[in-house]
Amino acid sequence: TMHAPPTAATRELPIAGLEEVYDLLAEAIDQAGPARSELFLVKLILLNANALGDAKLFASQVQAALQDL
Repeated sequence: TMHAPPTAATRELPIAGLEEVYDLLAEAIDQAGPARSELFLVKLILLNANALGDAKLFASQVQAALQDL
């Protein structure tokens, strides 16, 4: 049988993948330095929002990230 292509909601990283992404992000933030880390994060977020290709899903991720700050 044919399976539907994965959607953004079904493509999730396993724990090891999340740990790899976390480490890469931490290193990149350190490399950007305190004065440019915010600019780096905004650029990264915009690039990933574009790659995601779904403004409503992005908006729900923003709300999830704001929880429990």
